[in-house]
Amino acid sequence: MSYSAAMSRRPDSREPWLLVTAVLSFGAVALAVLLQFAFDMQPCAWCVFQRLVYLLVGLLALVGWALSHSPPARRVLAGAALLAALGGLWAALHQQFVAAQTQSCAFTLADRVMMKSGLDEALPWLFEATASCADANAPLLGISFAYWSAALFLLLALLAARVLFARAPRRP
Repeated sequence: MSYSAAMSRRPDSREPWLLVTAVLSFGAVALAVLLQFAFDMQPCAWCVFQRLVYLLVGLLALVGWALSHSPPARRVLAGAALLAALGGLWAALHQQFVAAQTQSCAFTLADRVMMKSGLDEALPWLFEATASCADANAPLLGISFAYWSAALFLLLALLAARVLFARAPRRP
């Protein structure tokens, strides 16, 4: 294989997986805020915690995509995005199977993280929990919000894994 052919197969910004991951992550937060303010779907502590994780996944993926000239940095950031997405998947499933069964999210891990970070006070329109976990897990198109979130976190994890475990191009 010629050098130019090898270089054309090299992972770079033309491979969209990390950019798609970032867009989906930021889009999930935008949709959540839209549903909150336009349709009065108020978030619980686990909801706003997942918003934070989506933003983290999106930021890691966006920086990884921007660093396409450095495959090692790109892979490290893809790996971090993968771990964050798996953490978000855990949070969504925890919300569905544990938190949604209780009336209060107060003093749960999600509530403590948001309070200690100060984000709930600095950006209340984005990070303030205004509903109980049981109330916040309303269905959207017949499927609970936590399941939608879990499915999206799984997709984000798969996209990040695709970048992390992609084969390095062969050198001539």
